[in-house]
Amino acid sequence: MRGDHQTLALVLFSAFIVVTLAITTWVSRNRHGSAEEFYAGGRLFSPMENGFAIAGDYMSAASFLGISGVIALFGYDGMLYSVGFLVAWLVVLLLVAELVRNVGRFTLADVVAARMRERPVRIASGTASVTVSVLYLVAQMVGAGSLVALLLGGSGPAARTLTVIGVGALMVVYVTLGGMRATTWIQIVKAVLLMAGAVALTVLVLLRFHGNVNDLLVRAAAHSDYGKDFLGPGRAYGGSWSARLDFISLGLALVLGTAGLPHILSRFYTVPTARAARRSVVWSIGLIGSFYLMTIVLGFGAAALVGSDAVRTSNAAGNTAVPLLALNLGGGAGSTGGTVLFAVVAAVAFATILAVVAGVTLASSASVAHDLYASRRPRTKPRVPRQRRLRPSAAADGHSRAEPEEAEAGPRREPRSEVSVARYSAAGIGAVAIALSLLAQDLNVAFLVGLAFAVSASANLPALLYSLFWRSFTTRGAVWSVYGGLVPAVLLVVLSPVVSGSPDAMFPGVDFQVFPLENPGLVSIPCGFLAGWLGTRFSREPADPVAYAETEVRSLTGAGAV
Repeated sequence: MRGDHQTLALVLFSAFIVVTLAITTWVSRNRHGSAEEFYAGGRLFSPMENGFAIAGDYMSAASFLGISGVIALFGYDGMLYSVGFLVAWLVVLLLVAELVRNVGRFTLADVVAARMRERPVRIASGTASVTVSVLYLVAQMVGAGSLVALLLGGSGPAARTLTVIGVGALMVVYVTLGGMRATTWIQIVKAVLLMAGAVALTVLVLLRFHGNVNDLLVRAAAHSDYGKDFLGPGRAYGGSWSARLDFISLGLALVLGTAGLPHILSRFYTVPTARAARRSVVWSIGLIGSFYLMTIVLGFGAAALVGSDAVRTSNAAGNTAVPLLALNLGGGAGSTGGTVLFAVVAAVAFATILAVVAGVTLASSASVAHDLYASRRPRTKPRVPRQRRLRPSAAADGHSRAEPEEAEAGPRREPRSEVSVARYSAAGIGAVAIALSLLAQDLNVAFLVGLAFAVSASANLPALLYSLFWRSFTTRGAVWSVYGGLVPAVLLVVLSPVVSGSPDAMFPGVDFQVFPLENPGLVSIPCGFLAGWLGTRFSREPADPVAYAETEVRSLTGAGAV
């Protein structure tokens, strides 16, 4: 991009940042500082608003940049991401949306610990949630680095590094000042912009080929590296047995991982009822389904009009396919139309990244404060008057009238302390994500999100499903299921070709690869379910049937839900 083009795109970037910061500032001046306000936005959002926010949270840089890039490079095999990301919402709608809203309060650990000993379960679940969130943040920041590097006319490390640091700083500002309410409105604005941008590009691609999808596919195959094979399976996940197993592993991770993503589950707490949570998912499925159908058109459009070689030359992982497609549709490099369309698409993509990283950072900081910090720190209870403590009726049983009053009054100071810890932890999580992002600059963002989904499906989903549907599930089973999925998933990623042993690895100069698959889901997901079963069977303390009955009634009816 030349000087005038860069200026226009930077102006649009700046406009979106100013608008979102204005939203954050306005919300921060109207907040009352409670945990419910910071974590759940006061539970005041309507199903439509929350559905748009869920879509905005879910349609990330992996969706807009990564999926289209994979399709532009590998054709048919790239569509697995579009299909997997969409089908996953059926699992969320049918299995977890209402139940999570009824049982939990702020985080995934609230659901798992509802009938368990809280401290070990919260520590395990909080650790897994933070790990998943950091992996997800890395994908978004890598996308931001690729986008701005293209805008500035190259892919030098300096531009990428500054972009990643800038995105990290902005996400900390959004979370610490505005909390869930500001994050939600940013995601709603971003969802509207992203859908409008995707619709405009899709219409322009189809108009270029006069609505003939067959001509689009034939041209895409002709401009690819594979010819007619571009339209068939096997380009990215075919040939060797390990590639085929990787295909299955990635599919499992994408379909099952969404139901365990902390930043998605936390969105169900922002609506007042479980029915509203279910309707939110219906709204989001409509938006997300339409969007992923359009990413298929955009991916093949980039291959047909830009060419796979040009996409790969710009970015080896294909992350810049959509901006290059916009430049071509607008009239090419140097044209006013190309400049405007490229700048708009780049700004929308940047808005996508900022909104998603804000949501993920909020969810991870909530896990640190509400689960890890609160589980290690004793609750602060108010001083009880002497005559109240000495009443015989209050001392007659372990569940006296005085105790519920203390339990309700006790956390009044604690949530404020948790909110402060959440704000500080957002900065720490941002620093870790920035450091990892600088190591993963050459990896496709959709692929990186696939890793996050694998860890989510391995560590979070087994504990969540067992706690909701298995009467005999115990505290040990919950802890084992989380660590039994988390540790193998992370370890297998470290020992996979993603980290070492290949030219495209994070550390191409070393080789400690042992595991042949790039996605660990095929092994780590069964490990999580198996570990939960074994932990329950070898548990010394049996499950509490009364606690399970209470949780079951609450999950199905909403009785007693916050």
